[in-house]
Amino acid sequence: MTFIVVENCIKCKYTDCVEVCPVDCFHEGPNFLVIDPDECIDCALCEPECPAEAIFSEDDLPADQQHFLALNEELSQKWPVINQMKPAPDDADEWNGVDDKLKLLEK
Repeated sequence: MTFIVVENCIKCKYTDCVEVCPVDCFHEGPNFLVIDPDECIDCALCEPECPAEAIFSEDDLPADQQHFLALNEELSQKWPVINQMKPAPDDADEWNGVDDKLKLLEK
């Protein structure tokens, strides 16, 4: 099992989660984070750290977010590892909770 970053992370990209990850499974894109499912050890440390509540266990992934499992897998192979917290984008709080952000994902 793995944890998955879902749509609400898009344009929020808080990095609190990467600080607690013991295996460096987070990867950073321009406006989104993903988890490499092959590296994730299912420790669950990241999930409560996400201010946007955008990380789910594979078993608890909402039906409308299922496609993010494949997206995390795909993008984690392209984007670099991130293992240190960075400041969130200036407008992150404004994007937190906004629906239908997938079209804004920068790959």
